[in-house]
Amino acid sequence: MANGVRVVHVPAGAAVPLPKESLLPHMAEFTSFVKEWCQRQPYDLIHANFWMSGLVAAEVKRSLQIPFGITFHALGRVRRLHQGSADRFPDQRMAIEERIVREADFIIAECAQDREDLLNLYAADPSRIKIVPCGFDSSEFWPIPQAVARSTLNLPMGDRLILQLGRMVPRKGVETVIRSLGLLRDRPDQAAHLLIVGGESERPDPNLTPEIGRLQEVARAIGVADQVTFVGQRQREALKYYYSAADVFVTTPWYEPFGITPLEAMACGTPVIGSAVGGIKFTVRDGETGFLIPPQQPDALAEKLALLFDQPHLKQVMGQQARRRVQTHFTWEQVTSAIAQVYENTLSRATVCLGQLAEIDRIDRQFEAAILAMQQARRSLSGAIAQAADRIHACFSQGGKLLICGNGGSAADAQHFAAELVGRFSRLNRAGLPAIALTADSAFLTAWSNDIGFEDVFARQVETFAQPQDLLIGISTSGRSPNLIQAFAAAQRLNLDSIALLGGTGGDVLPLATEAIVVPAADTPRVQEVQILVIHLLCDLIEARLMNPPPAWEVYEELAREAAPHPRPLSLGARGEAAGSVPLLSQGEGARG
Repeated sequence: MANGVRVVHVPAGAAVPLPKESLLPHMAEFTSFVKEWCQRQPYDLIHANFWMSGLVAAEVKRSLQIPFGITFHALGRVRRLHQGSADRFPDQRMAIEERIVREADFIIAECAQDREDLLNLYAADPSRIKIVPCGFDSSEFWPIPQAVARSTLNLPMGDRLILQLGRMVPRKGVETVIRSLGLLRDRPDQAAHLLIVGGESERPDPNLTPEIGRLQEVARAIGVADQVTFVGQRQREALKYYYSAADVFVTTPWYEPFGITPLEAMACGTPVIGSAVGGIKFTVRDGETGFLIPPQQPDALAEKLALLFDQPHLKQVMGQQARRRVQTHFTWEQVTSAIAQVYENTLSRATVCLGQLAEIDRIDRQFEAAILAMQQARRSLSGAIAQAADRIHACFSQGGKLLICGNGGSAADAQHFAAELVGRFSRLNRAGLPAIALTADSAFLTAWSNDIGFEDVFARQVETFAQPQDLLIGISTSGRSPNLIQAFAAAQRLNLDSIALLGGTGGDVLPLATEAIVVPAADTPRVQEVQILVIHLLCDLIEARLMNPPPAWEVYEELAREAAPHPRPLSLGARGEAAGSVPLLSQGEGARG
Protein backbone atom coordinates (compact mmCIF):
# COMPACT_ATOMS: atom_id res chain seq x y z
CA MET A 1 0.00 0.00 0.00
CA ALA A 2 2.90 2.33 0.81
CA ASN A 3 6.59 2.16 1.65
CA GLY A 4 6.93 -0.36 4.47
CA VAL A 5 3.21 -1.18 4.44
CA ARG A 6 1.72 -4.40 3.10
CA VAL A 7 -1.94 -5.41 3.11
CA VAL A 8 -2.48 -9.16 3.42
CA HIS A 9 -5.91 -10.44 2.46
CA VAL A 10 -6.90 -13.32 4.73
CA PRO A 11 -9.24 -16.02 3.41
CA ALA A 12 -11.79 -16.81 6.12
CA GLY A 13 -15.42 -17.69 5.54
CA ALA A 14 -17.39 -17.38 2.34
CA ALA A 15 -16.74 -14.46 -0.01
CA VAL A 16 -20.08 -12.80 0.70
CA PRO A 17 -20.99 -9.61 2.58
CA LEU A 18 -21.40 -10.20 6.31
CA PRO A 19 -22.35 -7.84 9.13
CA LYS A 20 -19.62 -7.51 11.74
CA GLU A 21 -21.92 -9.09 14.30
CA SER A 22 -21.63 -12.37 12.33
CA LEU A 23 -17.85 -12.56 11.96
CA LEU A 24 -16.87 -14.38 15.18
CA PRO A 25 -17.43 -17.94 13.84
CA HIS A 26 -14.79 -17.24 11.16
CA MET A 27 -12.09 -16.07 13.55
CA ALA A 28 -10.64 -19.57 14.05
CA GLU A 29 -9.93 -19.83 10.32
CA PHE A 30 -8.61 -16.28 10.33
CA THR A 31 -6.31 -17.12 13.27
CA SER A 32 -4.96 -20.26 11.60
CA PHE A 33 -3.94 -18.29 8.52
CA VAL A 34 -2.30 -15.52 10.56
CA LYS A 35 -0.29 -18.03 12.61
CA GLU A 36 1.05 -19.69 9.47
CA TRP A 37 1.80 -16.31 7.92
CA CYS A 38 3.69 -15.12 11.01
CA GLN A 39 5.80 -18.29 10.99
CA ARG A 40 6.83 -17.58 7.40
CA GLN A 41 7.14 -13.82 7.86
CA PRO A 42 8.26 -13.03 11.43
CA TYR A 43 6.83 -9.97 13.18
CA ASP A 44 8.02 -8.20 16.32
CA LEU A 45 4.67 -6.82 17.44
CA ILE A 46 0.95 -7.10 16.67
CA HIS A 47 -1.45 -4.17 17.05
CA ALA A 48 -5.02 -5.45 16.95
CA ASN A 49 -8.00 -3.22 16.31
CA PHE A 50 -11.45 -4.24 17.61
CA TRP A 51 -12.12 -7.23 19.84
CA MET A 52 -12.18 -9.99 17.21
CA SER A 53 -8.75 -8.99 15.94
CA GLY A 54 -7.68 -8.91 19.59
CA LEU A 55 -8.78 -12.53 19.91
CA VAL A 56 -6.61 -13.46 16.91
CA ALA A 57 -3.64 -11.56 18.35
CA ALA A 58 -4.03 -13.29 21.73
CA GLU A 59 -4.02 -16.71 20.06
CA VAL A 60 -0.95 -15.82 17.99
CA LYS A 61 0.86 -14.63 21.11
CA ARG A 62 0.00 -17.85 22.92
CA SER A 63 1.47 -19.92 20.07
CA LEU A 64 4.37 -17.77 18.84
CA GLN A 65 5.09 -15.48 21.82
CA ILE A 66 4.68 -12.32 19.71
CA PRO A 67 3.65 -9.42 21.98
CA PHE A 68 0.45 -7.61 21.05
CA GLY A 69 -1.56 -4.53 21.86
CA ILE A 70 -5.19 -3.64 21.31
CA THR A 71 -7.32 -0.64 20.44
CA PHE A 72 -10.89 -1.69 21.13
CA HIS A 73 -12.62 1.33 19.49
CA ALA A 74 -15.75 0.17 21.34
CA LEU A 75 -16.31 -2.03 24.36
CA GLY A 76 -18.97 -4.71 24.51
CA ARG A 77 -20.14 -3.89 28.03
CA VAL A 78 -20.52 -0.20 27.20
CA ARG A 79 -22.40 -1.04 24.02
CA ARG A 80 -24.70 -3.48 25.83
CA LEU A 81 -25.34 -0.90 28.55
CA HIS A 82 -26.57 1.67 26.03
CA GLN A 83 -28.17 -0.53 23.38
CA GLY A 84 -29.57 -3.39 25.42
CA SER A 85 -31.34 -5.96 23.24
CA ALA A 86 -30.53 -3.94 20.12
CA ASP A 87 -26.92 -5.06 20.49
CA ARG A 88 -26.60 -8.05 18.17
CA PHE A 89 -23.04 -9.02 19.03
CA PRO A 90 -22.71 -12.48 20.65
CA ASP A 91 -22.51 -12.73 24.43
CA GLN A 92 -19.03 -14.30 24.12
CA ARG A 93 -17.73 -10.85 23.25
CA MET A 94 -17.47 -9.78 26.89
CA ALA A 95 -15.50 -12.87 27.96
CA ILE A 96 -13.19 -12.49 24.95
CA GLU A 97 -12.61 -8.83 25.78
CA GLU A 98 -11.76 -9.79 29.37
CA ARG A 99 -9.16 -12.24 28.11
CA ILE A 100 -7.67 -9.66 25.75
CA VAL A 101 -7.42 -7.11 28.56
CA ARG A 102 -5.57 -9.67 30.71
CA GLU A 103 -3.16 -10.82 28.02
CA ALA A 104 -2.45 -7.69 25.96
CA ASP A 105 0.97 -6.13 26.41
CA PHE A 106 -0.54 -2.69 25.90
CA ILE A 107 -4.01 -1.21 25.53
CA ILE A 108 -4.64 2.00 23.61
CA ALA A 109 -7.48 3.99 25.18
CA GLU A 110 -8.70 6.68 22.81
CA CYS A 111 -9.83 9.05 25.55
CA ALA A 112 -10.11 9.37 29.31
CA GLN A 113 -13.60 7.84 29.32
CA ASP A 114 -12.31 4.82 27.41
CA ARG A 115 -9.63 4.36 30.08
CA GLU A 116 -12.17 4.63 32.90
CA ASP A 117 -14.40 2.03 31.23
CA LEU A 118 -11.46 -0.37 30.89
CA LEU A 119 -10.55 0.07 34.54
CA ASN A 120 -14.07 -0.07 35.98
CA LEU A 121 -15.74 -2.63 33.69
CA TYR A 122 -12.77 -4.90 32.84
CA ALA A 123 -10.35 -4.46 35.77
CA ALA A 124 -7.56 -3.56 33.35
CA ASP A 125 -4.02 -3.05 34.61
CA PRO A 126 -3.62 0.76 34.57
CA SER A 127 0.11 0.48 33.86
CA ARG A 128 -0.63 -1.11 30.48
CA ILE A 129 -3.18 1.50 29.35
CA LYS A 130 -1.94 4.42 27.25
CA ILE A 131 -4.26 7.20 26.06
CA VAL A 132 -3.68 7.96 22.40
CA PRO A 133 -6.58 9.63 20.56
CA CYS A 134 -7.61 9.17 16.97
CA GLY A 135 -6.34 11.77 14.54
CA PHE A 136 -7.07 13.43 11.22
CA ASP A 137 -5.06 13.88 8.06
CA SER A 138 -4.26 17.58 7.62
CA SER A 139 -3.71 16.94 3.92
CA GLU A 140 -7.32 15.74 3.68
CA PHE A 141 -9.18 18.29 5.84
CA TRP A 142 -8.62 22.04 5.89
CA PRO A 143 -10.86 25.14 5.90
CA ILE A 144 -12.44 26.15 2.61
CA PRO A 145 -14.12 29.58 2.41
CA GLN A 146 -17.78 29.04 3.20
CA ALA A 147 -19.00 30.71 -0.01
CA VAL A 148 -16.71 28.49 -2.11
CA ALA A 149 -17.82 25.35 -0.29
CA ARG A 150 -21.51 26.16 -0.66
CA SER A 151 -21.11 27.05 -4.30
CA THR A 152 -19.31 23.74 -4.92
CA LEU A 153 -22.15 21.83 -3.25
CA ASN A 154 -24.93 23.98 -4.76
CA LEU A 155 -26.13 25.06 -1.31
CA PRO A 156 -27.95 28.36 -0.64
CA MET A 157 -25.66 31.15 0.50
CA GLY A 158 -27.87 32.89 3.05
CA ASP A 159 -29.25 29.97 5.10
CA ARG A 160 -28.08 29.03 8.57
CA LEU A 161 -26.75 25.57 7.92
CA ILE A 162 -26.37 22.77 10.48
CA LEU A 163 -24.40 19.67 9.50
CA GLN A 164 -24.81 16.16 10.89
CA LEU A 165 -22.52 13.53 9.39
CA GLY A 166 -22.06 9.89 10.33
CA ARG A 167 -23.62 6.45 10.45
CA MET A 168 -27.37 6.26 10.26
CA VAL A 169 -28.20 4.30 13.42
CA PRO A 170 -30.41 5.38 16.35
CA ARG A 171 -27.57 5.67 18.86
CA LYS A 172 -26.01 8.49 16.82
CA GLY A 173 -28.79 10.72 18.08
CA VAL A 174 -29.76 12.37 14.79
CA GLU A 175 -33.33 12.48 16.06
CA THR A 176 -32.19 14.89 18.78
CA VAL A 177 -30.94 17.32 16.10
CA ILE A 178 -34.20 17.11 14.13
CA ARG A 179 -36.28 17.77 17.24
CA SER A 180 -34.14 20.78 18.10
CA LEU A 181 -35.16 22.26 14.75
CA GLY A 182 -38.76 22.04 15.88
CA LEU A 183 -37.89 24.10 18.95
CA LEU A 184 -36.01 26.67 16.87
CA ARG A 185 -38.97 26.96 14.48
CA ASP A 186 -40.85 28.79 17.20
CA ARG A 187 -38.22 31.52 16.81
CA PRO A 188 -38.45 32.74 13.20
CA ASP A 189 -35.15 34.58 13.47
CA GLN A 190 -33.42 31.34 14.44
CA ALA A 191 -34.64 29.12 11.59
CA ALA A 192 -31.97 26.86 10.15
CA HIS A 193 -31.54 24.05 7.65
CA LEU A 194 -30.14 20.65 8.59
CA LEU A 195 -27.96 18.62 6.21
CA ILE A 196 -27.64 14.93 7.13
CA VAL A 197 -24.78 13.13 5.37
CA GLY A 198 -24.65 9.36 5.68
CA GLY A 199 -26.32 6.13 4.70
CA GLU A 200 -25.67 2.97 2.75
CA SER A 201 -25.76 4.57 -0.71
CA GLU A 202 -25.25 7.91 -2.44
CA ARG A 203 -29.03 8.32 -2.59
CA PRO A 204 -30.92 8.60 0.72
CA ASP A 205 -32.81 5.33 0.25
CA PRO A 206 -34.93 4.31 3.29
CA ASN A 207 -35.06 0.76 1.94
CA LEU A 208 -31.27 0.43 2.20
CA THR A 209 -30.98 2.59 5.33
CA PRO A 210 -34.08 2.12 7.53
CA GLU A 211 -32.90 4.80 9.96
CA ILE A 212 -33.31 7.42 7.22
CA GLY A 213 -36.95 6.42 6.78
CA ARG A 214 -37.56 6.62 10.53
CA LEU A 215 -35.94 10.05 10.78
CA GLN A 216 -37.95 11.33 7.81
CA GLU A 217 -41.10 10.34 9.67
CA VAL A 218 -39.90 12.20 12.77
CA ALA A 219 -39.21 15.33 10.71
CA ARG A 220 -42.66 15.19 9.11
CA ALA A 221 -44.35 14.58 12.46
CA ILE A 222 -42.92 17.73 14.04
CA GLY A 223 -43.29 19.85 10.90
CA VAL A 224 -39.65 20.40 9.91
CA ALA A 225 -39.40 18.08 6.90
CA ASP A 226 -38.77 21.09 4.65
CA GLN A 227 -35.77 22.05 6.85
CA VAL A 228 -34.07 18.65 6.70
CA THR A 229 -32.13 17.34 3.71
CA PHE A 230 -30.82 13.77 3.63
CA VAL A 231 -27.79 13.82 1.38
CA GLY A 232 -26.84 10.15 1.44
CA GLN A 233 -23.35 8.72 1.47
CA ARG A 234 -20.48 10.89 0.18
CA GLN A 235 -16.86 10.14 -0.75
CA ARG A 236 -14.23 11.33 1.69
CA GLU A 237 -12.78 13.91 -0.68
CA ALA A 238 -16.13 15.74 -0.61
CA LEU A 239 -16.48 15.87 3.17
CA LYS A 240 -14.28 18.93 3.73
CA TYR A 241 -16.69 20.92 1.57
CA TYR A 242 -19.65 19.92 3.75
CA TYR A 243 -17.77 20.70 6.97
CA SER A 244 -16.67 24.11 5.59
CA ALA A 245 -20.12 24.97 4.23
CA ALA A 246 -21.80 24.48 7.63
CA ASP A 247 -22.16 27.16 10.29
CA VAL A 248 -22.00 24.50 12.97
CA PHE A 249 -21.40 20.75 13.11
CA VAL A 250 -23.64 18.80 15.49
CA THR A 251 -23.03 15.29 16.83
CA THR A 252 -25.32 14.10 19.64
CA PRO A 253 -24.90 10.34 20.10
CA TRP A 254 -26.13 8.53 23.20
CA TYR A 255 -22.60 7.28 23.65
CA GLU A 256 -19.44 7.47 21.51
CA PRO A 257 -16.16 5.63 22.21
CA PHE A 258 -14.27 8.39 20.41
CA GLY A 259 -15.89 10.00 17.36
CA ILE A 260 -13.72 11.09 14.47
CA THR A 261 -16.19 13.49 12.80
CA PRO A 262 -15.77 16.27 15.42
CA LEU A 263 -12.04 16.33 14.63
CA GLU A 264 -12.69 16.59 10.91
CA ALA A 265 -15.19 19.43 11.41
CA MET A 266 -12.80 21.30 13.72
CA ALA A 267 -9.98 20.82 11.19
CA CYS A 268 -12.18 22.68 8.68
CA GLY A 269 -12.67 25.57 11.13
CA THR A 270 -16.25 24.69 12.09
CA PRO A 271 -17.41 24.85 15.73
CA VAL A 272 -18.92 21.66 17.15
CA ILE A 273 -21.86 21.07 19.46
CA GLY A 274 -21.65 17.54 20.81
CA SER A 275 -22.98 15.22 23.46
CA ALA A 276 -20.90 15.19 26.64
CA VAL A 277 -20.07 11.50 26.21
CA GLY A 278 -16.99 9.38 25.50
CA GLY A 279 -14.37 10.86 23.24
CA ILE A 280 -16.43 13.95 22.39
CA LYS A 281 -15.81 15.20 25.92
CA PHE A 282 -12.10 14.81 25.13
CA THR A 283 -12.00 16.51 21.73
CA VAL A 284 -14.49 19.37 22.10
CA ARG A 285 -13.65 22.08 24.63
CA ASP A 286 -16.92 23.36 26.06
CA GLY A 287 -17.26 27.14 25.54
CA GLU A 288 -13.98 27.27 23.58
CA THR A 289 -14.26 25.18 20.40
CA GLY A 290 -18.02 24.63 20.67
CA PHE A 291 -20.41 23.33 23.31
CA LEU A 292 -21.09 20.10 25.18
CA ILE A 293 -24.66 19.16 26.03
CA PRO A 294 -26.36 16.14 27.63
CA PRO A 295 -27.39 13.44 25.11
CA GLN A 296 -31.05 13.20 24.03
CA GLN A 297 -31.76 16.77 25.10
CA PRO A 298 -33.21 18.70 22.08
CA ASP A 299 -33.95 21.78 24.18
CA ALA A 300 -30.30 22.06 25.32
CA LEU A 301 -29.15 21.73 21.72
CA ALA A 302 -31.64 24.36 20.52
CA GLU A 303 -30.38 26.78 23.16
CA LYS A 304 -26.72 26.42 22.06
CA LEU A 305 -27.64 26.68 18.38
CA ALA A 306 -29.56 29.89 19.05
CA LEU A 307 -26.58 31.30 20.96
CA LEU A 308 -24.26 30.71 18.01
CA PHE A 309 -26.74 32.08 15.48
CA ASP A 310 -27.22 35.21 17.61
CA GLN A 311 -23.49 35.82 17.89
CA PRO A 312 -21.73 35.33 14.54
CA HIS A 313 -18.49 36.61 16.03
CA LEU A 314 -18.58 33.84 18.70
CA LYS A 315 -19.10 31.27 15.96
CA GLN A 316 -16.08 32.62 14.10
CA VAL A 317 -13.84 32.64 17.17
CA MET A 318 -14.89 29.10 18.16
CA GLY A 319 -14.14 27.89 14.65
CA GLN A 320 -10.63 29.38 14.78
CA GLN A 321 -9.98 27.88 18.21
CA ALA A 322 -11.31 24.53 17.06
CA ARG A 323 -8.85 24.41 14.19
CA ARG A 324 -6.01 25.46 16.47
CA ARG A 325 -6.87 22.69 18.94
CA VAL A 326 -6.85 19.87 16.42
CA GLN A 327 -3.68 21.15 14.78
CA THR A 328 -2.03 21.15 18.21
CA HIS A 329 -3.21 17.76 19.51
CA PHE A 330 -4.84 15.56 16.87
CA THR A 331 -2.81 15.45 13.64
CA TRP A 332 -1.84 12.01 12.41
CA GLU A 333 1.83 12.94 12.85
CA GLN A 334 1.28 13.50 16.58
CA VAL A 335 -0.94 10.47 17.01
CA THR A 336 1.34 8.07 15.16
CA SER A 337 4.36 9.40 17.03
CA ALA A 338 2.60 8.60 20.32
CA ILE A 339 1.64 5.11 19.12
CA ALA A 340 5.18 4.49 17.87
CA GLN A 341 6.46 5.34 21.34
CA VAL A 342 4.07 2.78 22.82
CA TYR A 343 5.44 0.22 20.33
CA GLU A 344 9.03 1.02 21.29
CA ASN A 345 8.31 0.77 25.01
CA THR A 346 6.49 -2.52 24.52
CA LEU A 347 9.29 -4.02 22.45
CA SER A 348 11.86 -2.86 25.01
CA ARG A 349 9.91 -4.54 27.80
CA ALA A 350 9.43 -7.66 25.69
CA THR A 351 13.19 -7.82 25.02
CA VAL A 352 13.87 -7.47 28.73
CA CYS A 353 11.27 -10.13 29.51
CA LEU A 354 12.73 -12.53 26.94
CA GLY A 355 16.17 -11.87 28.37
CA GLN A 356 14.86 -12.50 31.87
CA LEU A 357 13.17 -15.70 30.71
CA ALA A 358 16.43 -16.87 29.18
CA GLU A 359 18.25 -16.01 32.38
CA ILE A 360 15.63 -17.75 34.52
CA ASP A 361 15.91 -20.80 32.28
CA ARG A 362 19.69 -20.73 32.71
CA ILE A 363 19.30 -20.39 36.47
CA ASP A 364 16.91 -23.33 36.52
CA ARG A 365 19.40 -25.46 34.59
CA GLN A 366 22.17 -24.55 37.02
CA PHE A 367 19.97 -25.42 39.99
CA GLU A 368 19.05 -28.73 38.38
CA ALA A 369 22.71 -29.54 37.75
CA ALA A 370 23.60 -28.66 41.35
CA ILE A 371 20.73 -30.75 42.72
CA LEU A 372 21.78 -33.70 40.56
CA ALA A 373 25.37 -33.41 41.81
CA MET A 374 24.12 -33.27 45.39
CA GLN A 375 21.95 -36.34 44.88
CA GLN A 376 24.81 -38.30 43.36
CA ALA A 377 27.12 -37.23 46.19
CA ARG A 378 24.53 -38.22 48.76
CA ARG A 379 24.36 -41.74 47.35
CA SER A 380 28.10 -42.27 47.10
CA LEU A 381 29.78 -40.15 49.81
CA SER A 382 27.83 -40.67 53.03
CA GLY A 383 30.12 -43.43 54.29
CA ALA A 384 33.30 -41.55 53.38
CA ILE A 385 32.05 -38.40 55.12
CA ALA A 386 31.24 -40.35 58.30
CA GLN A 387 34.70 -41.99 58.28
CA ALA A 388 36.37 -38.61 57.77
CA ALA A 389 34.40 -37.19 60.70
CA ASP A 390 35.62 -40.15 62.81
CA ARG A 391 39.23 -39.43 61.90
CA ILE A 392 38.91 -35.68 62.57
CA HIS A 393 37.24 -36.34 65.93
CA ALA A 394 39.99 -38.81 66.84
CA CYS A 395 42.59 -36.20 65.95
CA PHE A 396 41.02 -33.66 68.31
CA SER A 397 40.54 -36.31 71.03
CA GLN A 398 44.28 -37.07 70.95
CA GLY A 399 45.21 -33.41 71.25
CA GLY A 400 46.03 -32.98 67.59
CA LYS A 401 45.16 -30.17 65.20
CA LEU A 402 44.07 -29.84 61.56
CA LEU A 403 46.30 -28.39 58.87
CA ILE A 404 44.03 -27.39 55.97
CA CYS A 405 45.13 -26.24 52.53
CA GLY A 406 43.86 -25.58 49.03
CA ASN A 407 44.25 -23.21 46.06
CA GLY A 408 41.96 -20.51 44.71
CA GLY A 409 38.39 -21.18 45.73
CA SER A 410 39.66 -24.14 47.72
CA ALA A 411 41.93 -21.75 49.63
CA ALA A 412 38.83 -19.83 50.66
CA ASP A 413 37.16 -23.13 51.58
CA ALA A 414 40.16 -24.06 53.71
CA GLN A 415 39.91 -20.79 55.62
CA HIS A 416 36.15 -21.23 55.90
CA PHE A 417 36.59 -24.76 57.33
CA ALA A 418 39.18 -23.59 59.85
CA ALA A 419 37.04 -20.63 60.91
CA GLU A 420 34.02 -22.85 61.56
CA LEU A 421 36.14 -25.12 63.80
CA VAL A 422 38.04 -22.46 65.70
CA GLY A 423 34.86 -20.47 66.11
CA ARG A 424 31.60 -22.36 65.91
CA PHE A 425 29.41 -23.91 63.27
CA SER A 426 25.97 -24.17 64.86
CA ARG A 427 26.48 -25.18 68.50
CA LEU A 428 26.84 -22.59 71.22
CA ASN A 429 29.11 -22.84 74.24
CA ARG A 430 31.73 -25.19 72.87
CA ALA A 431 35.48 -24.83 73.05
CA GLY A 432 37.41 -23.87 69.97
CA LEU A 433 38.90 -26.67 67.92
CA PRO A 434 42.50 -26.29 66.73
CA ALA A 435 42.59 -25.85 62.96
CA ILE A 436 45.05 -23.87 60.87
CA ALA A 437 44.41 -22.79 57.29
CA LEU A 438 47.81 -23.00 55.59
CA THR A 439 46.48 -20.58 52.95
CA ALA A 440 46.04 -17.68 55.41
CA ASP A 441 49.69 -16.58 55.84
CA SER A 442 50.09 -14.33 52.82
CA ALA A 443 53.55 -13.11 53.86
CA PHE A 444 54.97 -16.63 53.93
CA LEU A 445 53.08 -17.77 50.81
CA THR A 446 54.30 -14.90 48.67
CA ALA A 447 57.85 -14.92 50.03
CA TRP A 448 58.40 -18.66 49.71
CA SER A 449 56.76 -18.98 46.31
CA ASN A 450 58.80 -16.01 45.05
CA ASP A 451 62.14 -17.08 46.50
CA ILE A 452 61.95 -20.88 46.41
CA GLY A 453 58.91 -22.09 44.51
CA PHE A 454 55.17 -22.30 44.78
CA GLU A 455 55.10 -26.10 44.68
CA ASP A 456 56.50 -26.36 48.22
CA VAL A 457 54.49 -23.68 50.07
CA PHE A 458 52.16 -26.18 51.76
CA ALA A 459 54.77 -28.93 52.21
CA ARG A 460 57.04 -26.43 54.01
CA GLN A 461 54.27 -25.55 56.47
CA VAL A 462 53.37 -29.20 57.02
CA GLU A 463 56.99 -29.98 57.83
CA THR A 464 57.15 -26.97 60.17
CA PHE A 465 53.86 -27.24 62.09
CA ALA A 466 52.89 -30.93 62.02
CA GLN A 467 52.92 -33.04 65.17
CA PRO A 468 52.32 -36.83 65.26
CA GLN A 469 48.66 -36.51 66.29
CA ASP A 470 47.86 -33.88 63.64
CA LEU A 471 45.80 -34.38 60.50
CA LEU A 472 46.33 -32.84 57.06
CA ILE A 473 43.22 -31.94 55.04
CA GLY A 474 43.67 -30.90 51.44
CA ILE A 475 40.90 -29.49 49.23
CA SER A 476 41.13 -29.62 45.45
CA THR A 477 38.58 -29.93 42.64
CA SER A 478 41.01 -31.82 40.41
CA GLY A 479 43.67 -33.34 42.69
CA ARG A 480 46.40 -32.26 40.27
CA SER A 481 47.81 -29.15 41.99
CA PRO A 482 51.59 -29.64 42.52
CA ASN A 483 51.62 -27.89 45.92
CA LEU A 484 48.81 -30.19 47.18
CA ILE A 485 50.68 -33.24 45.89
CA GLN A 486 53.86 -32.14 47.68
CA ALA A 487 51.92 -31.45 50.91
CA PHE A 488 50.43 -34.96 50.96
CA ALA A 489 53.85 -36.45 50.12
CA ALA A 490 55.30 -34.55 53.10
CA ALA A 491 52.52 -35.93 55.33
CA GLN A 492 53.42 -39.46 54.23
CA ARG A 493 57.08 -38.88 55.08
CA LEU A 494 56.05 -37.70 58.55
CA ASN A 495 53.62 -40.64 59.04
CA LEU A 496 50.86 -38.05 59.27
CA ASP A 497 47.28 -39.07 58.52
CA SER A 498 45.54 -37.10 55.81
CA ILE A 499 42.12 -36.56 54.28
CA ALA A 500 41.71 -35.38 50.68
CA LEU A 501 38.51 -33.61 49.60
CA LEU A 502 38.62 -34.02 45.82
CA GLY A 503 36.54 -34.07 42.63
CA GLY A 504 36.43 -35.93 39.36
CA THR A 505 38.90 -38.84 39.34
CA GLY A 506 40.80 -37.59 42.39
CA GLY A 507 43.97 -36.89 40.42
CA ASP A 508 47.49 -37.51 41.75
CA VAL A 509 46.54 -36.59 45.33
CA LEU A 510 44.18 -39.55 45.72
CA PRO A 511 46.79 -42.34 46.21
CA LEU A 512 48.73 -40.17 48.71
CA ALA A 513 45.77 -39.61 51.09
CA THR A 514 44.91 -41.80 54.07
CA GLU A 515 41.22 -41.20 53.28
CA ALA A 516 39.51 -39.42 50.44
CA ILE A 517 36.11 -37.92 49.72
CA VAL A 518 35.86 -37.73 45.94
CA VAL A 519 32.86 -35.78 44.61
CA PRO A 520 31.40 -37.68 41.62
CA ALA A 521 31.30 -34.68 39.25
CA ALA A 522 33.61 -33.30 36.56
CA ASP A 523 32.24 -29.74 36.45
CA THR A 524 34.31 -27.52 38.79
CA PRO A 525 31.37 -25.42 40.10
CA ARG A 526 29.42 -28.57 40.93
CA VAL A 527 32.44 -30.04 42.75
CA GLN A 528 32.89 -26.83 44.74
CA GLU A 529 29.20 -26.72 45.72
CA VAL A 530 29.31 -30.29 47.03
CA GLN A 531 32.62 -29.68 48.80
CA ILE A 532 31.12 -26.75 50.72
CA LEU A 533 28.26 -29.03 51.81
CA VAL A 534 30.76 -31.74 52.83
CA ILE A 535 32.66 -29.19 54.94
CA HIS A 536 29.43 -28.19 56.67
CA LEU A 537 28.50 -31.83 57.22
CA LEU A 538 31.90 -32.53 58.81
CA CYS A 539 31.51 -29.51 61.09
CA ASP A 540 28.04 -30.65 62.10
CA LEU A 541 29.14 -34.23 62.80
CA ILE A 542 32.14 -33.11 64.84
CA GLU A 543 30.08 -30.70 66.91
CA ALA A 544 27.45 -33.38 67.46
CA ARG A 545 30.12 -35.72 68.82
CA LEU A 546 31.49 -33.02 71.11
CA MET A 547 28.05 -32.21 72.48
CA ASN A 548 27.07 -35.88 72.75
CA PRO A 549 30.26 -37.80 73.61
CA PRO A 550 30.23 -41.62 73.30
CA PRO A 551 29.68 -43.74 76.45
CA ALA A 552 32.75 -44.21 78.67
CA TRP A 553 32.99 -47.90 77.83
CA GLU A 554 33.41 -47.01 74.12
CA VAL A 555 36.20 -44.59 75.01
CA TYR A 556 38.01 -47.23 77.11
CA GLU A 557 37.50 -49.80 74.41
CA GLU A 558 39.10 -47.48 71.89
CA LEU A 559 42.03 -46.92 74.22
CA ALA A 560 42.39 -50.68 74.64
CA ARG A 561 42.49 -51.22 70.91
CA GLU A 562 45.19 -48.60 70.57
CA ALA A 563 47.22 -50.23 73.41
CA ALA A 564 46.95 -53.76 72.06
CA PRO A 565 49.88 -54.96 69.91
CA HIS A 566 47.54 -56.63 67.46
CA PRO A 567 43.92 -56.01 66.56
CA ARG A 568 41.51 -58.34 68.37
CA PRO A 569 38.00 -59.25 67.31
CA LEU A 570 35.20 -57.70 69.31
CA SER A 571 32.06 -59.73 69.91
CA LEU A 572 28.81 -58.09 70.92
CA GLY A 573 26.36 -59.58 73.35
CA ALA A 574 22.65 -59.58 72.89
CA ARG A 575 22.36 -56.23 74.64
CA GLY A 576 25.13 -54.66 72.62
CA GLU A 577 27.84 -54.87 75.30
CA ALA A 578 31.38 -55.73 74.32
CA ALA A 579 31.98 -59.29 75.55
CA GLY A 580 35.30 -60.30 77.08
CA SER A 581 37.62 -59.65 74.18
CA VAL A 582 39.53 -56.83 75.86
CA PRO A 583 41.16 -57.57 79.22
CA LEU A 584 40.87 -53.93 80.35
CA LEU A 585 37.06 -54.19 80.26
CA SER A 586 35.02 -56.14 82.78
CA GLN A 587 31.30 -56.21 82.37
CA GLY A 588 28.55 -57.14 84.72
CA GLU A 589 24.84 -57.22 84.46
CA GLY A 590 24.37 -53.77 85.91
CA ALA A 591 27.51 -51.84 85.12
CA ARG A 592 30.21 -51.32 82.56
CA GLY A 593 33.84 -50.81 83.53
